[in-house]
Amino acid sequence: MIYMLAVFAPLAGALVAGLLGRWIGDRAAMAASVLGMAVAAVCGPLAWAMLEWGGAPAGTIRIATWIQAGSFHVHWALRYDALSAVMVAMVGFVSMLIHVYSVGYMAHDSYRRYRFFAYLSLFTFAMLMLVTANNLLQLFFGWEGVGLCSYLLIGYWYDRPAACAAAIKAFVVNRIGDLAFAIGVAMLFLTFGSIGFTTIFAHLAQHQTERYHILGGSIRVYELIAILLFIGAMGKSAQLFLHVWLPDAMEGPTPVSALIHAATMVTAGVFLVARMSPLFDQAPAAMTLVAVIGGSTAFFAATIGCVQNDIKRVIAYSTCSQLGYMFLGEGVGAYPASIFHLLTHAFFKALLFLCAGSVIHAMSDEQDMRKMGGLWRKIPITYVTMWAGSLALGGVFPFAGYYSKDAILEAALAAHSAVGDYGFVMGILAAVMTGFYSWRLLLMTFHGKPRGDHHAMAHAHESPWVMTVPLMVLAVGALSAGFLLHGIVIGPHWQYFWRGTLVLAPGNQVMTAMDQLPGWAYVVPSIAGLLGIAIAYWFYWWNPMLPVRLASQFRPLYLFLLNKWYFDELYDALFVRPAFALGKLLWQTGDETIIDGVPNGLADLAVDGSRGAVKIQTGSIAVYAFTMLIGLVVLVGIFLIWG
Repeated sequence: MIYMLAVFAPLAGALVAGLLGRWIGDRAAMAASVLGMAVAAVCGPLAWAMLEWGGAPAGTIRIATWIQAGSFHVHWALRYDALSAVMVAMVGFVSMLIHVYSVGYMAHDSYRRYRFFAYLSLFTFAMLMLVTANNLLQLFFGWEGVGLCSYLLIGYWYDRPAACAAAIKAFVVNRIGDLAFAIGVAMLFLTFGSIGFTTIFAHLAQHQTERYHILGGSIRVYELIAILLFIGAMGKSAQLFLHVWLPDAMEGPTPVSALIHAATMVTAGVFLVARMSPLFDQAPAAMTLVAVIGGSTAFFAATIGCVQNDIKRVIAYSTCSQLGYMFLGEGVGAYPASIFHLLTHAFFKALLFLCAGSVIHAMSDEQDMRKMGGLWRKIPITYVTMWAGSLALGGVFPFAGYYSKDAILEAALAAHSAVGDYGFVMGILAAVMTGFYSWRLLLMTFHGKPRGDHHAMAHAHESPWVMTVPLMVLAVGALSAGFLLHGIVIGPHWQYFWRGTLVLAPGNQVMTAMDQLPGWAYVVPSIAGLLGIAIAYWFYWWNPMLPVRLASQFRPLYLFLLNKWYFDELYDALFVRPAFALGKLLWQTGDETIIDGVPNGLADLAVDGSRGAVKIQTGSIAVYAFTMLIGLVVLVGIFLIWG
């Protein structure tokens, strides 16, 4: 019952706010939404604690029969195991803090706020449905639900063209990944006759040798299915090549960014791979792809974050990079380390975004860091809590990232494989850049001389308590979550904690090998982060003109990074413009000229012909008789000639 309350309380809040908000008003709607999240925030951790230490049995909570079509049977049920329970606890708690923060952040919004809170709670419910799904179709329901809600929330300010364009872009790009995901689910049903996790995992050994024959070649069934599922995860979790929607999603209100990046949506892909870990362990080629894409994304996104000037976009690319770390860990088989980083990342990434929102609130909606500076005296609580988030992101001891991000790098090295070594190198380089762009953000925003509008700087002020209290709570999580959880989540007895929900292949000893690395492997990640911090101080504290000179001296490289490796321009040339040209061709030639033009042309011809026929109707009997005579002569002539 407690577990069901944790899942369905946000839905109740969303329904009250969305359906009754127009009549009960914004305040009552916000209260209903926050109350639903408060129930989830209490019940989620309680249900997790009961499973881990209270003796509650794992299993499924069946709610109803959903689909019955021939041999295809799908039941609506909540999966209650260690992986689902810890995700429910994290999503509910972090989302509740974001809801509370939103009360203050959206206080002066001129739109209908009940609509915003309804979308926010519905977003949380969709994510909870995703992580508690007992089969892939139910998971796909939550998967599409978070996609829909992200579209609604990114485009919440619907009178802003940039927000509408960003919402459409996020929706379209995610459909690309979702198509591959849907095909993978269909192939799982064809292979196993079911899409339930229990049935699939129980029969994995029976189909190991099966292959698909495609285009004259063949590929193992498990490899193809795993790759298709991962492509879906790439779209949802904004990995390299399908990442382009994530930075533009910053057009939505800042609490939306925090919810998308910290507790919902982008972590869905990481969760999917972890949930399907028994299948991925049977697909080594797919695992290699996961690790390569993850390591490459960690590096790629970090390079872009180093030069962005929008405070939210810097943090957005940080999310993209950290998700790359998570996939790197899964690609080398260290699923517990990846989920551990997912949990700690939820705290410090939500904190960073909400701190950014507090800065934007103080600066009268200004987001360009070049127009800030000297704010630490005016917003001290935001300043201190952003330090906590940045220290956690940078992997500085004893903050959360030190335990979780470093564990992934250790796992990559412990894999003793080429792809693991590649991921380790990419991760170390990304760690240097993470320290750099995190402290670049801190120094440009809070230190130095004020560079912004005089009126905005003069009126800069700390956020109200309803916004600062969530910051302080998340800062405590960013500080303590790592050392409180690492011993039980990835420690020697991690199998007991996860209770069989994260399965490693029989030959996969990466979790054990993590504790047997040479000494330098444990200090290099920390040194990398501190090196990035030192470079940021050198650039923006001791020698502030150096970045300007470097940007001028290496302008092609600077523009390459500033323009995000020109992915948007490349995709515009390869896909968007040809699609528009094809659409215009089909519209003007296919639709207007052929589909509409042919019937209209025939109709015009018939009308013109009838008008010509009318002219020969003179009403004169002499003309009619003469015409009949001519016809008779022609007819007799034909008979005489042929006869």
